[in-house]
Amino acid sequence: QVQLVESGGGLVQPGGSLRVTCANSGFSLDYYTIGWFRQAPGKEHEGVLCISRSDGSTYYADSVKGRFTISRDNVKNMVYLQMNSLKPEDTGVYYCAATRRLVVSAPSQFEYWGQGTLVTVSE
Repeated sequence: QVQLVESGGGLVQPGGSLRVTCANSGFSLDYYTIGWFRQAPGKEHEGVLCISRSDGSTYYADSVKGRFTISRDNVKNMVYLQMNSLKPEDTGVYYCAATRRLVVSAPSQFEYWGQGTLVTVSE
C-alpha cells in the first residue's frame, strides 16, 4: 500500500543541475519525515544526504549542504531534491525513504523505501 517512487535521474555534466522527485502514495505525507540517500556504483549506500521533517525543518549533510535543496509539496504528496553544482562523486542511485519519526540518525530508522533513480555526473 505504501509506495515511494523516485524519478528524474539521468546524465548531467559536472557543474550542472538536476531535480529528482519522490512520489508518495498510500500515506499522508504531511505526517512523515522524508530522507534522501544515495548509493555509488559498487558501493554500499552512504548516510542520509538530507531530510525534510514533518514539522517543516530540514537537515543537510556537509557533503551536499549549499548545493542540494530538499523540498516538499504535501498536497501533491511529492518530495523534491534539487541538485546544483553537481560533481562526479555525486554519481549514484538516489533513494527516498519515509518514517513517522521526527528524530532520525540512521537509514534503519526509515521504514519505507523507494527503488531509486540513477544520477550520473560525467562529461
